[in-house]
Amino acid sequence: MAVPKKKTSKSRRNMRRSHHALSAATYAECSNCGEMKRPHHVCGSCGHYGEREVVTVAAESA
Repeated sequence: MAVPKKKTSKSRRNMRRSHHALSAATYAECSNCGEMKRPHHVCGSCGHYGEREVVTVAAESA
């Protein structure tokens, strides 16, 4: 049975995991209203996807 000869140091272990970090989410400007939204997602403020309205968004009432 294969058994490690030496203990893996914290430095070597962490260097192996250097590619595991998560990247920050990207945002793009909505072509209709100008709000920031995720690419390839429906805009949450105006309900547009691409050039057409997909979801009807209710106006906020105070």
